[in-house]
Formats: sequence, structure tokens, C-alpha cells
Amino acid sequence: MNQPPPDSDGCNIAGPALDRARCSALLTRFDLWIRYFGLGGTSSLDQVHGYLTGGPVLDRTQHNTLVQAINEQHLDHGQNHPVPYLD
Repeated sequence: MNQPPPDSDGCNIAGPALDRARCSALLTRFDLWIRYFGLGGTSSLDQVHGYLTGGPVLDRTQHNTLVQAINEQHLDHGQNHPVPYLD
């Protein structure tokens, strides 16, 4: 399993909303992918990284699994779940 390059986890307040939510949850992209994978996500680390940075779209199930991983991190820190799921 390949970890992303060290400088690839930068948080950009003007970046895609899902990646901003990841940043506010204090997750690296790799840590998010581990949580996502643990919830049954099937996309590769590279696919998730690409999606978080505006690349190819994940299907609804994979998107919602990624959102769940982000929201659970927020809940673990006593926060609300800020990222909406796709219907």
C-alpha cells in the first residue's frame, strides 16, 4: 500500500468542499482512506486522493462511505456531522 507524498495533505480553504471537511476533521488523506476502507470503501488511495482534489467522481455509494468516515471523525471530537450524504 502506497502512502501519498508528504506534501499532498495540504489544506486549501479554497479547495473542494469534501477535502476542506477532511481538513477540518484533522485527517490526513491517508488516515481518511484507512477509515473509509474500514467502513467498506473499495476505491484505491489514489482514487480517493483524486476525488478529494477535484478528480474523477466516485459513485454515490463510495462518496457516501467517504462522507461517513469524515463525519465519524467529527462526531468522535464532539462535533456535528457537517458533510451531507448524497441521496
